[in-house]
Amino acid sequence: MKKFNIAGRIFGVLLISFISMFLHAQSYAQSQSDVTGMRVSPSRDSTRVVLDVSKQTSFSYFKLTSPERLVIDLKNTNRDFDFSKIPNDSNLIKKIRHSTPKSKSDMRMVIELNKPIDPSMFTLTPSAEFGHRVVIDLKDPNPAPVLTNTAAPKRDKDIIVVIDAGHGGNDPGSIGPKGTYEKNITLSISKMLEKKINDEPGLKAVMTRSGDYYISPNDRPSVATKANADLLVSIHADAFTTPQPRGGSVWVLSKGRADSELGRLLERTERDSQLLGSAADVIGDRDTERYFAETIFNMSMDLSRASSYDISNKVINEMKKVTRMHKKVPQSASLAVLTAPETPSILVEVGFISNPQEEKNLNWRAYRQQLADSLFTSIKRYFRNAPPEGTLWAQERDAAPRTHTVQSGDSLSVLAQRYNVSLTKLKTENNLKSDLVRIGQVLTIPRD
Repeated sequence: MKKFNIAGRIFGVLLISFISMFLHAQSYAQSQSDVTGMRVSPSRDSTRVVLDVSKQTSFSYFKLTSPERLVIDLKNTNRDFDFSKIPNDSNLIKKIRHSTPKSKSDMRMVIELNKPIDPSMFTLTPSAEFGHRVVIDLKDPNPAPVLTNTAAPKRDKDIIVVIDAGHGGNDPGSIGPKGTYEKNITLSISKMLEKKINDEPGLKAVMTRSGDYYISPNDRPSVATKANADLLVSIHADAFTTPQPRGGSVWVLSKGRADSELGRLLERTERDSQLLGSAADVIGDRDTERYFAETIFNMSMDLSRASSYDISNKVINEMKKVTRMHKKVPQSASLAVLTAPETPSILVEVGFISNPQEEKNLNWRAYRQQLADSLFTSIKRYFRNAPPEGTLWAQERDAAPRTHTVQSGDSLSVLAQRYNVSLTKLKTENNLKSDLVRIGQVLTIPRD
């Protein structure tokens, strides 16, 4: 009997110890973070790696060479995730794999690189905007060059408008309080605008994306360049950390970013003669060649920015008839999507999706149609006033008679000089026997 009691006590102690170990293991497992998803999103000059994790985690990282590797330690994170199943089309990343961490509770991820990357060329940041994430941005130190041919391409009769629906695919953009994805709102408005433009003779729309898939912001301007576009309109919905802000805004490329893009364009080009075309044949030396190339592109980009600002004002004037404007004048920022070198480009924020009322409005089809209509009206108004040469609208403008309503201080000689026509032609066109005109009189201005 005594032996039985001793054996029972030993069994009880072992059972309690086992239960304690089991509960500790359960508690430990529950406290660990899990990697729930991963994406590799390459573009021409960078690659973004996004790790979705089940809870907030801390991390550290370091670089190794021979071969080139970026090693990332995620604290208290489960190591069960299979990196081999993740698609990888990046020119920067050779492979992503596990390695042995310093602590058994951690996960060590190794990104094997195809080329050396300076520490300043990558960033590693936590993100809780779309759930807990670790975002790794790798910048290619030597991206493939983009050669630009400035020989004037054959002009399409239509005015080409590139419509860029912001975000898409694994990038939902901002998410409203009721779960509305920005990427769905922007695509819907873009398709409405596309239809309006394509229904208008003389205009043609080109979409950067027509479905739910991801395109890097760095690659979207190249769609405008390839299409020889006359305008790029990027459509987004704003967001803030509090629900109060509301209203639309329109953005253009900042002067600093424009100058930076010009410098990159010149550096990527093997010879400035590629930018100058046949004009390079009459320039004697390399320094002069580069000077002329830089001057020409500077003027071109300044003109593009001025046009962008003009269009932005027209968009604001139309949008304020539909919604409140958060910014009443065009804003400027360093935005990758607006960097097409010679294409006027604007980014339109149609409202704050983080504002409950504006999220509700944006989910209303009729409201989205009103926004698309306001964008179309402003685009049409701009190009009717300044149609690109060689387009149908330019031909219609040139065929239409020019008129001028006489104002105080006008005289026939002043008007002849202003419109670069002869005084005799001006009098003949209007059946005038003398040089006298009256205020309010409508004169027809002859064309050469």
